Amino acid sequence: VVDVVVVEVVVVVVFEVVVVVVEVVVVVVVFVVVVVVVVVVLVVVVVVFVVVVVVVVVFVAVVVVFVVVVVVVVVVVVVVVVVVVVVVVVVLVVVVVVVVVVVFVVVVVDVVVVVAVVDVVVVVVVVVVVFVVVVDVVVVEVVVVVVFEVVVVVVEVV
Repeated sequence: VVDVVVVEVVVVVVFEVVVVVVEVVVVVVVFVVVVVVVVVVLVVVVVVFVVVVVVVVVFVAVVVVFVVVVVVVVVVVVVVVVVVVVVVVVVLVVVVVVVVVVVFVVVVVDVVVVVAVVDVVVVVVVVVVVFVVVVDVVVVEVVVVVVFEVVVVVVEVV
């Protein structure tokens, strides 16, 4: 009976240690995966942001050069034509700038919204996975301990 009780205690302690180690490993692996995913998403957002900024800067530079060339040519040709062209160019520049700003804001806002949604989904998935793993391990642990106790009692009775 003493031997059986000692074996029972050793088995339960070893099982508990194994369960704790498995739970720690699962939590660490999940944390590392989440960190890697968040870093990758942030890098992608930064790259997209830089590309959008470069495209906007190049586009604005081209528009400015175009406006300068058009204004110089028109001033040389005729004052009346200059007034008409300047008005048209100003309207075009305003329209282009408004379109560029709207596109830039829409792209940046879309990217930020996508990143936020991805981050929320990743966190929810991680929490659910960790909860399911921990609950499953605890349920298995309880079943194993109960079965072991029943076997020990049967052996002791026999």
